[in-house]
Amino acid sequence: MGTISKTMINQENLTYAADTLRALAHPIRLAIINFIDKKKRVNVNKIYNALKLEQSITSQHLKILRTVGLVETTRDGKFIYYTVNYSKIEGVIKPLDGFFGSKNSL
Repeated sequence: MGTISKTMINQENLTYAADTLRALAHPIRLAIINFIDKKKRVNVNKIYNALKLEQSITSQHLKILRTVGLVETTRDGKFIYYTVNYSKIEGVIKPLDGFFGSKNSL
């Protein structure tokens, strides 16, 4: 059995980490993040048209990604543009590299 880390386990941090991983685990949300990554900055209309999703479904998934901080938004007039929060994704992936090796790179 492994040794216990001296880091205190904080229930709030564990819940937040689980929510973040759950947000990343959904295939539609992964596709959305991948699309935003390729385009660098994109509005919701381009996302749902390119991925052939309904606007309401796309918005629901984007809300989840925003809530856990995986995407960021900026407003330009009446449009909201999405970008990937690379530091947040890296913060999720790096700790997992210790468990799964270094396959997980951005």
